[in-house]
Amino acid sequence: MARAAGNGPLTGVRVVELAGIGPGPFAAMLLADLGADVVRVDRPGGAGLAIDPACDVTNRGKRSVVVDLKSPHGPARVLDLVERAGILIEGYRPGVAERLGVGPAECHARNPGLVYGRMTGWGQQGPLAHRAGHDIAYLALTGTLGMIGTPDQPPPPPANLLGDYAGGSLYLVVGILAALHHARATGTGQVVDAAIVDGAAHLGAMIHGMLAAGGWQDRRAANLLDGGCPYYGTYETADGKYMAVGALERQFYDEFLRLLGVEDQAAARKDVTRWGELREQIAARFKTRTRDEWTAVFDGTDACVAPVLTLREAPHHPHLAARGTFTDHGGITQPAPAPRFSQTPATVRTGPAQPGAHTADVAHDWDVPGLLPAPQEDPHSPGNPQ
Repeated sequence: MARAAGNGPLTGVRVVELAGIGPGPFAAMLLADLGADVVRVDRPGGAGLAIDPACDVTNRGKRSVVVDLKSPHGPARVLDLVERAGILIEGYRPGVAERLGVGPAECHARNPGLVYGRMTGWGQQGPLAHRAGHDIAYLALTGTLGMIGTPDQPPPPPANLLGDYAGGSLYLVVGILAALHHARATGTGQVVDAAIVDGAAHLGAMIHGMLAAGGWQDRRAANLLDGGCPYYGTYETADGKYMAVGALERQFYDEFLRLLGVEDQAAARKDVTRWGELREQIAARFKTRTRDEWTAVFDGTDACVAPVLTLREAPHHPHLAARGTFTDHGGITQPAPAPRFSQTPATVRTGPAQPGAHTADVAHDWDVPGLLPAPQEDPHSPGNPQ
């Protein structure tokens, strides 16, 4: 399969991704979206998402080779790729890459300018560094999870968006691009230790400032942005759907009350003692009409009210459709690359990479003939680097 024409601001940047699941693949997808040539090194028979690989959108825009890192020649094949790359991404537990022979020391010996990106939940050091974990546990320790939900219910899991992807992938990409800038200026690469606990904690910078200033209470649903405020939250409609309200500023609040039909509550905006009564009135009003009817009421206004859409509904919203926020590729509706660039626009170039499908192409394009298996080798022999 021929390589699609390059586009995006990272065209020409080569990335080696050591296969995993979750935030590492998402970070590599983002780099691929922005034009990087991402080669995913899949394990023979390695685990991925428990879905058809053709639907794993986090592998879009990449190419895949299969290398058994536990075989005698496996590490050398990866190091041959590393020598020709600018970035490596791995998401193993601390010490695993070193034991496999593809840790930072080995990689920098072959390529001193390499940016070595490490994606973990707990980080490379600390008492929990070698422990297993998932998104929800990382959020729990940082105080982030404890901010979400109502006081009379356990904190709800925010899918894996807030930890894995916001606190993990995005911080890894920021770190990688900053280190790549440094490497290009100095010729010296470095290790980027991206831990979800660090990123998730960092996301709360504003809240910690408010907490120190006395402007945030350290309990759930007691603050302006955590559901405590009646004009910043969600309300059920007559058809069992929901509307989202974010009428924080005075002019938006007044518009919201007018359109909702509860103008007599104007003075309750700053009176916390009246917030309970205000919430009840708002909830009662929203229950009188359907979501679509309320959407029509607030359409074209600055009341800061929007319908809560499902994943299947969102791509059809007129604003998102007009912007092309979602795209269809290979029969899959999926988010389009973001953000947008005026001079180097990014597009979804290819669908999800199938394991090992691009070995010959990568061997040719990166000039790594050793990737091609010898006739006696079985490229799909069992193996698992972890």
